[in-house]
This record gives sequence, C-alpha cells and structure tokens, in this order.
Amino acid sequence: MPLLKANGSIQRSKCMKPGMGFRRLMWGAVIFLALVGIAVAARRMTHLLPIVAGGYRAPGAAANPRAAQFAVLDDLFAHYPILTLVHIVPGMLFMVLGPLQFSSTIRASHLRWHRWSGRVFVACGLVIGISALAMSFGMPAIGGVNQAAATTLFGTFFLFALCKAFWHIRRREVALHRQWMIRAFAVGLAVATIRPIIGVFFATSRLSGLTPHEFFGIAFWIGFVLHLIAAEAWIHATLPEPVPVTLQR
Repeated sequence: MPLLKANGSIQRSKCMKPGMGFRRLMWGAVIFLALVGIAVAARRMTHLLPIVAGGYRAPGAAANPRAAQFAVLDDLFAHYPILTLVHIVPGMLFMVLGPLQFSSTIRASHLRWHRWSGRVFVACGLVIGISALAMSFGMPAIGGVNQAAATTLFGTFFLFALCKAFWHIRRREVALHRQWMIRAFAVGLAVATIRPIIGVFFATSRLSGLTPHEFFGIAFWIGFVLHLIAAEAWIHATLPEPVPVTLQR
C-alpha cells in the first residue's frame, strides 16, 4: 500500500527482501531440480534410443507388482519414441541453460552470451511446450483425463509465458521479461518436482490404496501449482525498491 509521508512524498510499503542465505537455498533447490530433470531425461533417452535404432520389443514380465507398474510407464513411452525424444532432448538443454539464464553474474559479465543462450532457451521451450501438448492429446495418459488436463493447461501457460517474455525483451522491458521468464522456467522445472511427488504416492500406495491411474493426475496438479506459487512469491519478493514520488503542492 502507498504511504503518504509528512513532506508530501509517496512511498510504497516495503516487504521483507530475501536474505543471502535464503537466496542460496533457493539456488540450491533450483540446481538440484534441474539435475533431477536432466537425470530423468537421460534415463528415458537410454531406454528409447535402442528402440529407435532396433525397433520396439515388448517388455518381459516384472518380478514384483511395483516393478510391473514402472514397466508399464516405460512401455507407454516406448510406443512413442520419436515424439518422446523430441520432447526430452530439448528438455535437457532447457534444464542446463535455465539456471545460467538467471545468474546475474553471468548476465553482467557475458551479456552477449546471455542473449544468444536465451534465444536457444526460448527455442527449446517452444519445442518442449508444443510437444507436451501433442503428447497430451496423442498419447494415453497414465493419470487419464486428470493428468491430461493438467499438462494441457500448464503446457499452454508455459508457451504463453515464453512468448510474453520474448515480446517484453524485444520492447526492452527487462523487468517484465524477467518476471515472465521466471514463470516459464518454474513451470518447466515442475516436471522435476513431479517425479518425487509420484515417488511418494508409489511408496504410500499400500496405505492409500491409490493406483497410478488415480494419483498421477494429482501429482501433476500439485507439482505445477506449487511451482507457479513459488514463482509468483519470488517475483514479488525480489521486486526492485520503488522510487519515492513527491507530490507537487
């Protein structure tokens, strides 16, 4: 809320700025999630590249019910190896470039590299978003309609955020560019958070009685919403200090 001071100037109320310790914690979380996303994509690639080269082979019978559930998930992507690779290969580059794009040190010291890598980052994001929508409509979802609805909604928002970020930087509106890039990266990074959430559901499935068809959609909604909330909180916590405006009497 703006505050009217005794000398006639207007000053906005200040919110608590995140300290250096909290910033380091957030950076650590971002890098950790990016590494998780890279590891997930790399594992999927090692499974799909032999299928592209040598053709599909039906998986053998799993030793236990839990392993059978994971085998079904792998087999789903094995039926769509090209589309999945189109999605995850740029996804790996997106995870690598994302933290570098938001480093103020790199941006200040290597502005030209930041701009060119940013173009690559946006191009990868567009491929990721479009292929995600294609997968939502063209592949059966483990979590059914609930999962497909989450990926469609947030995939669309992801593409919108990328386009808004690019539009703002073309207009030299750096602050707005930064905000929309944070939103886009947060949604893209949510894929890494969804994996451990799914792992928790798998670990507690004997107690909850939920099947992958029931909890996959829930996990996607939780991951995407948490990341969007975190993005908005970070944007507002790191807004630049407003300049006081003096009223003319």
